[in-house]
Amino acid sequence: MNLRPVIAAISCLSLSISSLAFAAEKPKPSKVLFVTQSKGFVHGSVKRKESLAPAEIAVTQLGEQTGLFEVHCTQDCEADFTKENLQNYDIVAFYTSGDLPISKENMDYFFNDWLKQKGHGVLGFHSAADTFREEKLYWDMIGGTFISHPWTAGTQVTLTNHELNNPLVSPFGANHTQLEEIYMYRHWQPEKVRVLLSLNYAKSPTKNPVPTEFGYHVPVCWIKNYGEGKVYFNNLGHREETWTQQPYLDSIANAVKWMRGEIEIDATPNPDVSAAQEKKAQADFEAGNFKKK
Repeated sequence: MNLRPVIAAISCLSLSISSLAFAAEKPKPSKVLFVTQSKGFVHGSVKRKESLAPAEIAVTQLGEQTGLFEVHCTQDCEADFTKENLQNYDIVAFYTSGDLPISKENMDYFFNDWLKQKGHGVLGFHSAADTFREEKLYWDMIGGTFISHPWTAGTQVTLTNHELNNPLVSPFGANHTQLEEIYMYRHWQPEKVRVLLSLNYAKSPTKNPVPTEFGYHVPVCWIKNYGEGKVYFNNLGHREETWTQQPYLDSIANAVKWMRGEIEIDATPNPDVSAAQEKKAQADFEAGNFKKK
């Protein structure tokens, strides 16, 4: 009896079953609500000229290319940032400004329930730190509140990477240089965050006055746990071209993987890093040609 046809048939069947099993096991893309409404300054990266804004296009394409997530962009919080609608999403991304039209009931649900759930997360970009300046629930979550940007949009800045092996910032290398607008903050709580990137004063000169009443250290990217949810913030993104730069996009994609549970990242606060950076930043400020505001 010729067993070759039987063996071939069994092999094909096994391959088919394996393929089906692999397809069944493949995680579904996360659902991302990308909020780009501005109630303060409207950045070019979120200004819609025809359809979507540059940042919206970049995040949508990133989701499509990686297969990690699907994006719904909104500039209408009143309609879309509701308890009912939030239940359709795994991640909320903010590139916003000012006091958004979100009811107290929906805010309470978002912070005290939705974000604390496992698998949920927040991505904060640039002026997400210039949003709800006086709302403690918000700034406590996002990590800091904008006070000034001495390093304006055309300034070449250098960032120090504190964790070269961390997938969230490894794409930037040890010292990342680019043109970008960099914020300084109040409400910075180093005991609650893990800072990953900081401004290097010594390599980032500016002729603009620098407000130091809340400290010298300028954190640029950080993460934190929030209940069982996760928060990632990155100051970069003012300039439209930043949304075309691979290190930035790779960092965002890896942040989504972390929120999805596909990679493990230590989000334990590292206040010792902030303390060391505060000391170094002050020394660099005093040694450099900086003006105090």
